[in-house]
Amino acid sequence: MSQIGIENKMQLGQLLQARGIVTAEQVEKALAEQKEKGHRKLLGELLVDMGYCSENQIASALAEAYGVPYAQVGPKICDAKAFEILPREFLEEHIVLPLFRIHDTLTVAVSEPANVFLIDEIERISGCKVQVVCATTKDIKATLQTYLPAANVFVIDDIIDDEGLEDFTLIENITQDITDLEEIAGQSPVVKLVNYLLYNAVRENASDIHIEPGDKTLRVRYRVDGRMYEKMHPPHQMHPAIVSRIKIMAELDIAQRRLPQDGGIHVLVESRPIDLRVSIMPGSFGEKVVIRVIDPHRVLFNFESLGFTYDNLQLFKKVIHSPNGIVLVTGPTGSGKNTTLYAALADLNNEEVNICTVEDPVECNMANINQFQVSEKAGFKFSTALRSLLRQDPDIIMVGEIRDEETANIAVQAALTGHLVLSTLHTNDAPGAVTRLLDLGVAPYLVSASLIAVLAQRLVRKICPNCKNEYEPSASIRKMVEGSSGEKIKFYRGVGCKKCRNTGYAGRIAIHELFVPDEEIASMITERASLKEIKKVAFAKGMVPLQADGIEKVKAGIVSVEEVLRTAQV
Repeated sequence: MSQIGIENKMQLGQLLQARGIVTAEQVEKALAEQKEKGHRKLLGELLVDMGYCSENQIASALAEAYGVPYAQVGPKICDAKAFEILPREFLEEHIVLPLFRIHDTLTVAVSEPANVFLIDEIERISGCKVQVVCATTKDIKATLQTYLPAANVFVIDDIIDDEGLEDFTLIENITQDITDLEEIAGQSPVVKLVNYLLYNAVRENASDIHIEPGDKTLRVRYRVDGRMYEKMHPPHQMHPAIVSRIKIMAELDIAQRRLPQDGGIHVLVESRPIDLRVSIMPGSFGEKVVIRVIDPHRVLFNFESLGFTYDNLQLFKKVIHSPNGIVLVTGPTGSGKNTTLYAALADLNNEEVNICTVEDPVECNMANINQFQVSEKAGFKFSTALRSLLRQDPDIIMVGEIRDEETANIAVQAALTGHLVLSTLHTNDAPGAVTRLLDLGVAPYLVSASLIAVLAQRLVRKICPNCKNEYEPSASIRKMVEGSSGEKIKFYRGVGCKKCRNTGYAGRIAIHELFVPDEEIASMITERASLKEIKKVAFAKGMVPLQADGIEKVKAGIVSVEEVLRTAQV
């Protein structure tokens, strides 16, 4: 924390003393330390290092002294467009965080509210009036990392339009025997095609891009809302050049075509940073490419957007704020488990707790959370990382997945020794997590002592609001949904339109099954009761099954009954 503009060091000390944050004796000790050891650190930095106060307390005191607002800044309160106003180099050098612009006033967060020269320079470069907010250096840097892409970023906003696709025929005569793939991959039609595919994937909210070679064919498919659909069929002669272009962007070996390769690409789309995870696999007709699209702005970090019912949300929030224990999120691949865990971490995140994650890979960077990526090749497995992480003084631990006996037992021991552990498992329903942990070799009494909640979930496609129509289902479906209550409800489905690619669906929402063992169920787990018996007791105590949760969303007109029956079969 820098205090440029405070004319002598005692002014800050007196300010903190007046607030009751530090004592005169502590200030004197910090000053003596600074003088004795010739520290270049400022008084505020030394007070923080010596444990007398926090950066936030200093920032708050400085804000009050200079009559500016104090804020604990983070990605949620920033407008991405504000980052276009000031150069990247300037933001990083002076630790300035643009928050938002309203008319001709730009609001920025700085750690030096008294640095009038810096404020004047921001006004000169931006051409705006500047409103200053005081924040800690740590918070500003963490938020800048979220919005400023890495150095090897490709800006792909200069995209060809749909009518420009005929340009790709310019290199249709390329043969399979390409001697200089790097040169070909840099040619304009190839660059434009790859940019076009990436840009449209982001625009159409695709989660994955598949580039699939066949026998003298090449097709590109997108996965949108969990379903694949064909985007285009480029000339198959372009395949080697397309793959090479993607390899160059991902810094992979373009000469290696016989082994799988994985890498990452950072791109800017409409000034938004997008992360792409690239997987390349050799096949019968050439290398297949799959690109996972990770758009931080589409990741939902709040529970209210994830489809929780009121009762499930209140109960889940209660269990994740437990001081210790294991909370598991279960479901098949692609059911939104990590998104739910990220939302839980965002809800738990504050300066009073140390949150650490072990992931494979880190899918989304979160400010003020310590995230670690495992590397199987280097021997840095989940179990190894988790064991090391326990020496990092964590309060809350998120483990990407419990895959083996060693990881399961370490997670249980961590939960029993005062840590809150969040993780995922692959099970069909919530109570099934008990059986899975037992199968992994965890003793029944340890499972009952550590497991505080299991959330099973699935993603179901929402009805497209643009073509949503009421319809009459079959008598059997109406009877199943309405039950014996006699309640008459309206049924809806999408008929298909241009906006939803004639699917009738747009976007997805989660349905949940929340299992919270009480003392009776914990005793049953210890006694190795069957899964059927545990489920019977859980349902009797009010646990709502997946399909019933989905039916509630059918009654609300959010999803179709066919989609619920397809996704949550019982």
